[in-house]
Amino acid sequence: MKNTIAERIYDFLKNYPPFNLLGQGELMTICNQVKVIYYEKDSNIFSVNDKLYDSFYVVKDGAVGLFRDGKLVDECDEGDIFGLRALIRKSNYQLNAKTIEESVIYAISSALLEEIITSNTQANKFLLASFAANTLNAYSDASTGRIYSLEGEFRDNQNLTYLQSVEAKKAPITCLEGTIVETAAKMMTKKKVGSIVITNGGVPVGIITDKDLRTKIATGRFSISSTVDQIMSSPIIAVRENTSVAEAQLTMLRNKITHLCITKDGTSQTKLVGVLSEHDIVVSSTNNPSFLLKEIKRAQSAEKLMDVRQKAQGLMERYLKQQIPVFFVSKIISAINMAICTRAIDLSVEEMKEPVPTTFAWLALGSQGRSEQLLLTDQDNALVFEDVVRGDYKKTKSYFIELAQLVTAKLNIIGYEFCPAEMMASNPKWCLSLSEWKNQFKDWITNPDQDKIMLSTIFFDYDRVYGDKNLVDSMSDSIFESIDNYGIFLNFLALNAIKNPPPMSFFRQFLVEHDGAHKDLFDIKSRAMMPLVDAARLLVISYKIKGHNSTILRFEKLIEIEPQNKDLYSACIDAFKILLRFRTMQGLKHHDSGRFIDLKSLNKSDRLKLKGCFGPIRDIQELIKVRFTLSQMM
Repeated sequence: MKNTIAERIYDFLKNYPPFNLLGQGELMTICNQVKVIYYEKDSNIFSVNDKLYDSFYVVKDGAVGLFRDGKLVDECDEGDIFGLRALIRKSNYQLNAKTIEESVIYAISSALLEEIITSNTQANKFLLASFAANTLNAYSDASTGRIYSLEGEFRDNQNLTYLQSVEAKKAPITCLEGTIVETAAKMMTKKKVGSIVITNGGVPVGIITDKDLRTKIATGRFSISSTVDQIMSSPIIAVRENTSVAEAQLTMLRNKITHLCITKDGTSQTKLVGVLSEHDIVVSSTNNPSFLLKEIKRAQSAEKLMDVRQKAQGLMERYLKQQIPVFFVSKIISAINMAICTRAIDLSVEEMKEPVPTTFAWLALGSQGRSEQLLLTDQDNALVFEDVVRGDYKKTKSYFIELAQLVTAKLNIIGYEFCPAEMMASNPKWCLSLSEWKNQFKDWITNPDQDKIMLSTIFFDYDRVYGDKNLVDSMSDSIFESIDNYGIFLNFLALNAIKNPPPMSFFRQFLVEHDGAHKDLFDIKSRAMMPLVDAARLLVISYKIKGHNSTILRFEKLIEIEPQNKDLYSACIDAFKILLRFRTMQGLKHHDSGRFIDLKSLNKSDRLKLKGCFGPIRDIQELIKVRFTLSQMM
């Protein structure tokens, strides 16, 4: 006899993490043992210092408040887990749990937690994430201070040509077992493919390739009127989706075949997803960073560079799906972006009617300057040229503005849209001599206001893309010299770094946009990523460190300088990696910048990951407030 109550519990829990990560049998085992408890409003479930109960809890209906000293610190609604942290710590409760509405609660035995949930790798990761995201002291000795991240260890010298996944044919040609070989051959010819998969109920049972037609039909061993099941190779050899080049090559060599079937789970028992051939592997080997860089060097037009950038976008998407660390992916894409920009400048210099009048350098600003521009966004760039005698200045500047106009036009064709605020080297305001740039930085530093601080945060992240390194070094030296002479500037920069506090309301709800085109959407850039970017920039500049523009590299450098704050800075690194990957994946999914996110479209696991990133934002901003004595300026 079926347990209908357990089935109803199953239908509910399967929609929420970590239960949605369990197998059907595992989850049903839990559901058969769940206790269903009804609570009236204002009922206590457990209190501070109570000894551990043998359960943790899931809200089915209603809402439960978690209180400390009479103050509400969190609110749990449908699908939320509570009472878990005490079980993980194996210590008394540190909060009061009380219903704030009539509620139905599922109580799940701690024995099931250990037996089923924590033994499941993905479910256990979620529980660790839940613990880390809600821990009272994220950097205490009892906690690693690290946020759950999909980022793994990865060595730069690993061969990504072989690690990357192969693009397989997603719409394979198929037929049934009783199909005549002649019919199958005509289907292959019409579709211009070298194989046809024989399926039964969508599951692959065999495959015929060009080689089979040559060796079995053309030789007369079988008649062309034979059925495909007589000449097909069976059973098929299958691999999972996103199989790497190395795995695919090894599987083909081991089995002495030229085609692989892609199935849902990588076995011959599940439905066919695609087909992978030796040709696909050859194509993949020409779509890797090294090959793309060679294509860039050979490119003779902006249109060709646009083609390479589109390939790089596809490459990036596959890397991220393979869970290759986002920081490593960002370094690859940044190198490709820089090479594209360099080639665009070379082509533009060749178009100029006169030779370059003096040395210059092209600067990438903002996210590109920090090597964090994964998605195609608008341009932010500038140009600095060597000082020339007064009589040559006007002609020299006109030359570089014309050159910059050619370059920015090419970048626009490639896919980097013109900056709406015209923060580009083609704007005379951002095409300056070395002395003009030094004076510009000095003015921003010694006469700071809201606009100048904003410009400083953009221009202080510059990176040389092209040209004379000495010019850029001289600019950097002038910035630190001006800051030395006007140290209060760092305090203004610090105030800017804390202007966006962690994006959570009192009830730990996301702060979203209240009006405008993005009403009710979450701005992951300004509310979550930029506070970390601003904090890293400020702290590194305060140590007069040059050559560390990336947010992650800046925090890594800070760990070297301040080992006592290692846990905090490590947590900031983890948070930034999660946010960067999340924004990039959202952008790829919606074909936009990924900046504004509809929180309703996210599952609880993703919302938890985002919330887990806000703790380091809060703590790094507290450090800044103390270090730069901002309480006296606020």
